[in-house]
Amino acid sequence: METENNVELTATEIADLWTAYQTDSMEICGIKFLLIHIDNDDIREILEYALKLSERHVQELTEVFKKENYPVPRGFTEHDVNLDAPRLYTDKLYLLYILNMSKMGLATYSLALSNSDRSDIIQYFTTCLNETQKLHNWAKELAKKKGVLIRAPHIPKPKQIDFVQDHRFLAGYIGKQRPLIGTEIGPLVFNAKRNALGQAVITGFSQVAQNKKVRKFFEQGREIAGKHLEIFSSLLKEDYLSEGTTTLTSEVTDSTVAPFSDKLMMFQVTALIASSIGQYGASMSASPRHDIGVTYSRLIAEIAKYSNEGAKIMIDNGWMERPPGAADRKDLAKNKD
Repeated sequence: METENNVELTATEIADLWTAYQTDSMEICGIKFLLIHIDNDDIREILEYALKLSERHVQELTEVFKKENYPVPRGFTEHDVNLDAPRLYTDKLYLLYILNMSKMGLATYSLALSNSDRSDIIQYFTTCLNETQKLHNWAKELAKKKGVLIRAPHIPKPKQIDFVQDHRFLAGYIGKQRPLIGTEIGPLVFNAKRNALGQAVITGFSQVAQNKKVRKFFEQGREIAGKHLEIFSSLLKEDYLSEGTTTLTSEVTDSTVAPFSDKLMMFQVTALIASSIGQYGASMSASPRHDIGVTYSRLIAEIAKYSNEGAKIMIDNGWMERPPGAADRKDLAKNKD
């Protein structure tokens, strides 16, 4: 019988650890560059804390891989960042970026924790989740203090409990549409914010990318993010609700000198796309109105296709590190002969 001391890592555990290494090594490169070009001391303090977390995570993950006799991933190194490049984004975008990445971290770590069985891995992701919660709350409070956090709109307080009596509650195409409900408003605002931030980040990337195909890929992503932002905002406007966000492309400088490798920028964008697909799916499940569900479904298909194009670019350039996977039993059997 296996004991806790000799239990092998499961496929889910090793995959979550591997992904965490990729993300944290990327964040180290990114935050080191941001810290060179920053004016606000409060935002600097948050970035320094985030960098400290990522550096410790990479160290701890490296120890786990070595202990398990598992190859330490390549991830991202000092070769993927140019610390001498000019500033690409403003302090405001730094803060909103950290706030968004901490939200992604909360979702990722909570899922990794729930999927872990071995005690040491449970403890690792529990610690990561607690640290990320601190980072998220800190960034959110600072964003409120700086006046850059746009809150979701308010809705009227109901006078009494009510129940749905008509199937038209679900309708969205034929007849009169009912007003949005809270479980639909929240995701629309959140997704609008994400696309506003994504559009700004990818606009900067499109200015500095070295590879022509990568640059065109980023230009396409900039347009997709802008279109999705407009779709979510228009749904809110139909009910005379505040859009919940503003465009952030003005927070991008005019620099054309690449601070990051094309490989790192491609990984960042594909990670944002993967997160968006998951968020759109969750948003669709919380939206009873048929037209909104269909809209999310259509947008998922669009960014899934875009993500596939990005994966091909990464493969063609030798930038996609192979994730942990099952053995190819059929191929092994063939090679036996």
